[in-house]
Amino acid sequence: MTTPAIHKPIFILAAIFLAGCSNEDAVLAPAQVEQQAESAVLRSGIDNENFDTSVPPGDDFYRYVNGMWLEKTVIPADRSNYGSFTYLTDEAEENLRAIIEYAAAQEAEPGTDAQKVGDFFSSFMDQGNINALGAQPLQETLEAIAGVPSKDQLLITMAELNQLSVQMPVGVYVDNDAMQSDQYISYLSQWGLGLPDRDWYLSEGDESHEVARQAYRDYIATVMELAGYDRAGDAGESVLTIEFLIAQSHWDRVKNRQRELTYNKMALDDLNGLAPDMNWQEFLEALGIKEATYVVRQPSYLEGLNTIWNEVSLQQWKDYTSFKYVDSFAAYLSEDFVEARFDFQGRTLEGLEEMRPRWKRGVDTVDGALGEVVGRLYIEQHFQEEAKARMDVLVENLRDAFRVGINELEWMTDVTKAQAQDKLAKFTTKIGYPEEWKDYSALTVDPADLFGNVSRSRMVEHNRELEKLGSPINRGEWFMTPHTVNAYYNPPMNEIVFPAAILQPPFFNVEADDAVNYGGIGAVIGHEFSHGFDDQGRKSDGDGNLRDWWTEEDAAAFSGRAGDLVDQYNQFEVLPGKFLDGEFTLGENIGDLSGLAVAYKAYRMSLNGEEAPVIDGLTGDQRFFMGWAQVWRRLYRDENLEMRITADPHSHSEARTNGVVRNFDAWYDAFDIGPGAAMYLPPEQRVKIW
Repeated sequence: MTTPAIHKPIFILAAIFLAGCSNEDAVLAPAQVEQQAESAVLRSGIDNENFDTSVPPGDDFYRYVNGMWLEKTVIPADRSNYGSFTYLTDEAEENLRAIIEYAAAQEAEPGTDAQKVGDFFSSFMDQGNINALGAQPLQETLEAIAGVPSKDQLLITMAELNQLSVQMPVGVYVDNDAMQSDQYISYLSQWGLGLPDRDWYLSEGDESHEVARQAYRDYIATVMELAGYDRAGDAGESVLTIEFLIAQSHWDRVKNRQRELTYNKMALDDLNGLAPDMNWQEFLEALGIKEATYVVRQPSYLEGLNTIWNEVSLQQWKDYTSFKYVDSFAAYLSEDFVEARFDFQGRTLEGLEEMRPRWKRGVDTVDGALGEVVGRLYIEQHFQEEAKARMDVLVENLRDAFRVGINELEWMTDVTKAQAQDKLAKFTTKIGYPEEWKDYSALTVDPADLFGNVSRSRMVEHNRELEKLGSPINRGEWFMTPHTVNAYYNPPMNEIVFPAAILQPPFFNVEADDAVNYGGIGAVIGHEFSHGFDDQGRKSDGDGNLRDWWTEEDAAAFSGRAGDLVDQYNQFEVLPGKFLDGEFTLGENIGDLSGLAVAYKAYRMSLNGEEAPVIDGLTGDQRFFMGWAQVWRRLYRDENLEMRITADPHSHSEARTNGVVRNFDAWYDAFDIGPGAAMYLPPEQRVKIW
């Protein structure tokens, strides 16, 4: 599925949606806090040892604050990027390992959560048994696909595999009805590509994309040969041919963000009208969906898919379906499958030098299947309840600042302001962990059957989703586990959610001055609030329903300001000759810009008209903006950046720092930045939205 006032100091932690960042040296880990509690670093919260003072702050603020860290830090061999999210994820992973290995060492009663956690992990770690089985677990289904007599029957087979999360040309999932958020509905969406985005198929003359396409073709041939598929040599051509055609019909990443365009409620007759040669009734029934209406996200894609369905031979579709099945389970098969998949996904697409250790992959697998079981144990051992109470205070402080900010907007009329205030008041917050944990009693786990464990866990989750249809909305549901280092905004629920693992240093430093915490943690919470008012979030009301609550005049003013921000971010060159897509990243850029704006307002409100103290020669405003910059310390491999340009709606860390601060008058004042600086924007070009 697949992201707030202040009259008091902050003593709290928080997070930001799908972002990676920072330096664990700058905002210190607990052991370092204890050792250095009296140091100047902790009093200011700014690690000036990481400054690169050879770079003027007005020329490159990101490197001025982080330059030495960027120079001295090395990305681990099994990581595609490295920053604060990575550091905290590693720490959470170690904690989960201890929990899971303890469960595996016990002789737990069959059917208990402890037995399931321990035996699932044991099944993953039993490399000898997995290698001995080889491709045997795949054979029954591959033989069934080979024996399918017609395309109509193959469509049913695709639906049955879709229940196991095997990628097919159409993805189906359950979510709140975007126009009636108090009900669930099924969504049909374009899917089916093995490369990161349609552009990776359609771009001509792009060397990195050409390399990826060839590596993908080689990977298909390799794993299908390992699977004993008698058309292994032809499978790569079949899959690439089909996926090229699918890519041509896919909506592009900008159009696919438009909430009003991707909401098209239809009945079965409408589906049959879009793609009359595909038996939708049998496809949906095979998925277990019996409802009469659905939301089709990209209607023209289904029209294009109907043509592809007719033009491609049954045998080519069987090759495609067989490969998607093998690929979906390759990570849980013998070492030769795992290595082949890593060679493509890890080395080629992400630039990784080494595969992650087996225990880490085992922890990830257990987490994916039994996330809220291990999450509950994580909470019992690693979460302090006082953090939840403090978080409540901070969220309300940021909400107050946002409320004041809306009232002060000079470009918005009172009519729209009233609607915005209503939405802000209706935001709900979830912090730490769910109040009610998911039930895994339907899952059977066998310590000698990793493949079966993965298959059964996927089916349990599929059935859990189906049970939502026709049921009341579960407003207590979480879409991240408590040990996930992340946060999110959920539009149809109008909620912001902060898992426990993010509520710790380096995002908040209890020993540091308030300024750095407002610039870091305050801004990232402001970011989550701002997602409710970004270019797509603004299209829903306070009840989570897709509804236009804007006057025509205010919508035009918003679009004009958003367009200026698009133009700014289009100028960021991520790799030689490759730039950010300002339209694609617009929602996250608005979140960053407005999140920092509300955090700055909150910080100034907290001073109650007094001036902040100067610490380590830095004013309060300087520390505020440095707090923002040091949160975003992050290193990337070029291959990872290549993927992000087309697949990640977030800008990279340099842009998330420099692209934001250059729009703030207070930043110019804080660092005495004038027209000669490289980042300088004339006042009339600085964008303010919220």
